[in-house]
Amino acid sequence: ALAAVVYSFAPIVGGLALGGAEGFAWGTLVGAGLGQWAIPAWALRRLPGAVGRVRVGLFDADFREYVWLALPLMLGVGLTTVDEWYEKWVGGTIAAGAIASITYARKLMMAPVGVVGQAVGTALLPSLAALHERADAAGFRRLLGETLRTSLGLGLLAAGALFSVATPVVTLLYERGRFSAGDTQVVAGLLVVLAWAVPGWVVQQVAVRGFYARGEMWRAMALSSCVAVGVFPLYWVGGAWRGVSGLATASALAISVNAIVTVGWLRMRTGAPEIRPLLETLGRTGLIVGASAATARLALEGLAVAAAPVWLGLVAGSGVYAGVAWIGIGWLGDPPLRAGVARIAGRLRRLRASA
Repeated sequence: ALAAVVYSFAPIVGGLALGGAEGFAWGTLVGAGLGQWAIPAWALRRLPGAVGRVRVGLFDADFREYVWLALPLMLGVGLTTVDEWYEKWVGGTIAAGAIASITYARKLMMAPVGVVGQAVGTALLPSLAALHERADAAGFRRLLGETLRTSLGLGLLAAGALFSVATPVVTLLYERGRFSAGDTQVVAGLLVVLAWAVPGWVVQQVAVRGFYARGEMWRAMALSSCVAVGVFPLYWVGGAWRGVSGLATASALAISVNAIVTVGWLRMRTGAPEIRPLLETLGRTGLIVGASAATARLALEGLAVAAAPVWLGLVAGSGVYAGVAWIGIGWLGDPPLRAGVARIAGRLRRLRASA
């Protein structure tokens, strides 16, 4: 925890101390040295039985195995990496401000991806790897399938929330200085489209761990690289067709295709996940999200007519969405989604009690 804090805090200190981009660069370098190397090395030496000296073992068997497994992650160029490249490359050919607009919207879209997809994927990997090591194929398939269903449901709920409150969120976070109300409408419109990329991002982050747990990094890299190359025409056609809005549509469609292909090949390799339960989760949660988003948008339209403050619109819209979704999950949600939401609610209650 201390390593991550130092790594994040050092660039801020460097920027404030030295000023300008160079200060941030020096802070990042120092933070990497302290946070990503010195603090972990110091902590490692405090562990019982830890090696008490630095040893460079380039030909060590464990190190060679690590490099072989990590090399695809270093060299591979998947859609989760090049999606932003494509948006900036094609956006630069559309109009002035297109890159900035889609970048602002993308940053907001990636917030729930980090909270749901990356967090769940990181926690899932050790458990899947342990099941694979024990040759527990049934347990591997069960855990992977249930986690994918839960992640898909949470991703859909997050997408609906972003869709519902896109305008007040952008207004509160960005609208100041030279960022005008007109800019807000553009970025909010893009966020409404990019919101529906969230389920694809989340499912991709979780599904690829099925390959990692089996040590199949090269397969995952080859698949993701091929998909990344194959979907580029979507971005070019989307940008030429409807400008930056078409580019956002292409991005959402491309990441959804990437997730579907990854899940399909994962099932061919492992027998998991079962497709029918995933489609059931998609259908059930889709109905919940549709009803919740429509109700929240109606509430926001009523507040807009009444000229209510933006912060009140965000609070009211979020509250209406959450309330309708909560009722819908209890009535229509499948067991994995209900269990996932219950765990999140329980953790929030514990945090509030401890505060």
